[in-house]
Formats: sequence, C-alpha cells, structure tokens
Amino acid sequence: MKSKLFATALLAMPLAAQWLTHKTPGIPRTPDGKPNLSAPAPRSADGKPDLSGIWRASGGPYNRNIAVDLKPDEIQPWAQEVYRQHAFNLGSDSPRALCLPDPPPTYHLNGMAKMIQTPAVIVIINEGVSNSNTTRMIFTDGRELPKEMSPTWLGYSVGRWDGDTLVVTTAGFNDRTWLDFDGHPHSEALRITERFHRRDFGHMDFEMTLEDPKTFTRPITFRADKTLVADTEIMETICENRDTALHMKGVVGYRLTPEALAKYAGTYQFEPGRDAVITVDGPTLILKIGSQRAQIFTMLPESETRFVATGFGERAEFDKDPSGAITGFTFTTGTGLGTGERPVSAQKAIRKGTVPGAR
Repeated sequence: MKSKLFATALLAMPLAAQWLTHKTPGIPRTPDGKPNLSAPAPRSADGKPDLSGIWRASGGPYNRNIAVDLKPDEIQPWAQEVYRQHAFNLGSDSPRALCLPDPPPTYHLNGMAKMIQTPAVIVIINEGVSNSNTTRMIFTDGRELPKEMSPTWLGYSVGRWDGDTLVVTTAGFNDRTWLDFDGHPHSEALRITERFHRRDFGHMDFEMTLEDPKTFTRPITFRADKTLVADTEIMETICENRDTALHMKGVVGYRLTPEALAKYAGTYQFEPGRDAVITVDGPTLILKIGSQRAQIFTMLPESETRFVATGFGERAEFDKDPSGAITGFTFTTGTGLGTGERPVSAQKAIRKGTVPGAR
C-alpha cells in the first residue's frame, strides 16, 4: 500500500513570537541597539557561567538519523530490525504522531529552549516543534542519580560543573521514545551526558553523548551548538491531533532487494560543487546531499523509480536510459505538513559516478 499521508509531520507549530517591541533586559548591545552576542558570558553569584536565556538549536543530520555515523554492525540486530519496521511504516506509529514527548536529542536539534538557572536547579523549557512544550529539571545541588528510578519520558537529570562547563547526566528513561525522526529505538539502559559551555554572551558550545549498549555497540556523540535569541519569548505549543491518526497511512508495501538497490548507488550532481551521494543500507537507500552540514535522508521504494523519505515524505524520482541504467533523479521536498501532495521545490540531479553500493 502506498502512502499519501506521512506521520512524522509538524503536528503543532508555535505562533510567531509576541512582544516584539519589548527588549530583553540585561542584554549587552552595540551602539545601534542590536544584541552584542560576542560580549563576555554573564556569571552567577557563585562565579559560574549563567546559562540563562533563550537558545536556538543548530540542527544537523542527527535530527533525522541519530545513527548516521554508525556502521550497520554497530547497531544491535533487534534495534536495526525495529528501525526498519518504523521506516517502512512511514512513522505512523511514532510517539510524536500520538502527541507523546520527543526524546532529548530532538530538543537540542530543533527550535528554541529557555534555560533558567538557579543555584540548586536549572530548568529547561523546550518550545514545542512537532509536539507540546516540555520542561526538564537539572539538579545542581550535589545530589546523585537515584539508585531506583521509575522510567520516565525525559529521565532524571543531575549536573555538576567542570570548570566553566556544565556536565549533565541523565538516566531512568522509558523505552517508548524514538531517538530520531527515522525511528531508531533505545532501551531503558539509555544514559545521556550533555556538556554546556557558554563561551560568550550569545554562543553556547553543546555536546551530547548517548550510551545504550543494549541498542548500540558504541556511544554516539554529536555537537549541536546554540545561539542566543534576544528580544523575543518562547510560545506555548499544544499538540492536539486526536483525529490525525485516523487519516495517517503507513507501510510502504513495495520492496527491492539490496542487489536491485545497488544500481541506484552513486554520486550525482545537483549543481557545481554540490553533490548527492546514494548508498545502500539493507532494504533502503541513504541519500546524502552536500558535505558541509549535509542533509541525509533514508529513502524507501514505492516503485522501481520512485522513493519516499522517512521524516517528512520527500521524494526522489529516478530516470533511466533505454538500457535501464540510472541517469539521474529529481528530488522533491514536501511542505512539512505531511501530505506529500504539494511540493515546495524539485531539483534535478545528474549521475556523475559511482560509489560502493552496500553499507
């Protein structure tokens, strides 16, 4: 069965920020009144950097595929199978499709979050992107993680200072969230370490490491540095989609073997200096566009020439010459609303070479 609706869409979007004429107090400014983001980082009464403020995420490929740097044998077989089931079901069973919380990596790779720092606890309010706002508490009063933890959606967090870097350890997760839009699972053994370093007034170095030996054979580490957003405020976001699930279609019924998929693998040129590389990952294609801040898509076959991406339903339509060889493809991005019916843009890629087909 082919899918026309895609589940992991932006189910709720915040309105444009209000109070646009209200200047954020305590913000250093340049002579023209603009926020001076390169000014020194503020410090709290105890001399530690004050992380308070509204911070915008930097995005990156880990948002769609947290395992983008892993080799197939670095993902436990059960997790690889669950991931592929999620992918072929086009996310119709994802937590966000059901208005359930996103996992912590998602909040560091999307939208904005407000941090409020006190001597004993740091509060992070995440503005909803595809879901409702969520609130985390990071305890910095010296306590350890509980010996016994009832599994929760966002886990239990404790923080300590390593010089000017806040190091946060989080554990006690349930196993009901996905780690990314594509659908990589995790177990209740998941343990996350975050490192926050405010290097000046407007820039935060951020690093996250995920450890889950029941799911991955090695830790996953990525950076998602943040930029301060001044003179605005985060908005309430409510996920209200009780009826949406009734209209969602899942399951891509068409399958191609890895051997059949190998003919699509190769290097394609969108435009001078901007290549797309396609490789094969089991029953799916992996499309990587660009090199700096590359976009990475997991593509599922709908036919021999048409593939759909997990996440937001982007599509690739492949061209063949009379001999059946692949000569290029047209890549169409969706609206982000999940319908897959109203393309925003379509761009032609021409085949220019080949790369090894199997991962």
